Amino acid sequence: MGRIRGGCGEEEAMAGTSTEPRKLKRSFGLLATLGVILVIAGVVGLVYTGFATLTSMLLFGWLLLIGGLVGLVHAIESRGSDYFWLAVVVAALNIAAGVVVILHPRGSAEALTLFAALLFLTGGLFRLVGSLVVRGPQFGWMLFQGAVGLLLGILVLANWPESSRYVLGLFFSLALLFDGLGLIAIGVGGRRIVGMVAEGEPPGRTY
Repeated sequence: MGRIRGGCGEEEAMAGTSTEPRKLKRSFGLLATLGVILVIAGVVGLVYTGFATLTSMLLFGWLLLIGGLVGLVHAIESRGSDYFWLAVVVAALNIAAGVVVILHPRGSAEALTLFAALLFLTGGLFRLVGSLVVRGPQFGWMLFQGAVGLLLGILVLANWPESSRYVLGLFFSLALLFDGLGLIAIGVGGRRIVGMVAEGEPPGRTY
């Protein structure tokens, strides 16, 4: 009886270990599928940048609104604490900003595009000056980054507010595209690694 129980225990352990590679492959497969969806969404966004801009602004507005509501609930739960009123003010600002962005996505896109252009300008200028002053081992790369940032800021400002129709949508679509490609690489690579590890196990185990 002891041998029979021992044999059953070994078979259960082997069956449990045999399902682990399948679960891992399935998880990596889901990552790759999500990556494909993001890549498709990114490509569609690059084709229809105006639609992508409005979508990104509405998504941003809803995130602000939901985050503000959640923050308000947490603030009410922690009433009586030292940071209660600060949490209420921050939550109220998030809610107000979310409502404004949702109701006026085009105007919000213009404001954010102007803000992004100013960030490009200041960031590019600081990198240019820093690279020329420091002249460290990354001199060429910092100089290139600064020149690109400065050029992007000038181009966006030169066409503002018309540039607000496609700049944010372009960045949003590129982010989706690169994130999707990264997920596809992780999913496909993970499935290959799991398959190689599973094939390298002792032949006595069957799947």
